[in-house]
Amino acid sequence: MATAVLFVACVAQAAPPAGQKAVVAKSPTASKSAPAGQKAPAKQNTATTRKSSNSRVQPLHAAAARPRQLQPTADRYRQIQDALVAKGYLKAEQATGSWDQNSVDALKRFQAEQKLDATGKITSMSLIALGLGPKHDSDPLPSASNDARPEQH
Repeated sequence: MATAVLFVACVAQAAPPAGQKAVVAKSPTASKSAPAGQKAPAKQNTATTRKSSNSRVQPLHAAAARPRQLQPTADRYRQIQDALVAKGYLKAEQATGSWDQNSVDALKRFQAEQKLDATGKITSMSLIALGLGPKHDSDPLPSASNDARPEQH
């Protein structure tokens, strides 16, 4: 990184003649610095930060955003509808895999009875209440204490 250095040459004179100012030589980069007696503004390290269009300073190497699912697949809609059918909130012929107003209304009724926010939107709490939450293996994970100890006879 290049650093601007201000060189000021001092002229060894006792005092300038009356009506004349002392001569001070400056480097070409000196004109970009702050006037004498004032502190120059701090420079920003452009290798680690950048300004975005909304003028906020952001890290240059920000972590890439994880891709998000914008909407469930038709199969997932069908799973949710089947769960609503099994619980009596939706008619079997309405479980088509397409999320329509019948599905929204059925989910709203289910959410209200479960004391959830009855928006008709598919939320994690609604899925858990329907029994469609995160899937876990039925086999328990081996504990660290069993693996670390040698078998005793």
